[in-house]
Amino acid sequence: MRTAIIFDCEFLCREGSQRRFWCAADDPDPVIAQIGAVKLGLEGDFPLLDTYRSHVLPVDRFGNRYALDPFFTKLTGITDETMEAEGVSLQDALAGVDHFSNGAQFWSWGKDELNMVAISCYVAGIQPPIPAGRFDNAVKLLIAAGMPIEDLAKTPSNRLADYYRVKHPPLQGHDALDDALSVAYTLQYLLKSGKLQPDFFDRSKS
Repeated sequence: MRTAIIFDCEFLCREGSQRRFWCAADDPDPVIAQIGAVKLGLEGDFPLLDTYRSHVLPVDRFGNRYALDPFFTKLTGITDETMEAEGVSLQDALAGVDHFSNGAQFWSWGKDELNMVAISCYVAGIQPPIPAGRFDNAVKLLIAAGMPIEDLAKTPSNRLADYYRVKHPPLQGHDALDDALSVAYTLQYLLKSGKLQPDFFDRSKS
């Protein structure tokens, strides 16, 4: 079955980091701490086939572990204890999600790959293992399905399924897997309703 991978990342921040573009003296580099991904079938009844989540041990450009800021922990629910128990290296996390994808195209609400691969790999000093051409912006899919531009601009990934009134299990905002599920449930609904055609997942790369 043809598939698409819907993914999301949580990356380090302090309160106000986004407004400052991570430029304050004590802002961390915006490296990833969590990856979540959903495998969406593009045939039949468009099933959600599998999920993936990993916690990524965040390191600075000198190889030292970042301590998680309390604001980040409150936002995401990710604690230093979570990292100690479940955290893996960036290399292992990226290898894991690449294996999970089985070569399918990655889609995120925006351009999460810039944090997941470009920034995180640059800071860690490793070669990016997944090329840029494997990633695309799921916003294109919603535009193709007719979502108004003004609504796109004010709807975050964790509110997308609710925007379309898609019934789904409870989801926690700012959890990478749950945010990816919100987008995946929405795309599944749009595919099933005929508002989005599966071949657009191929055409959008051109």
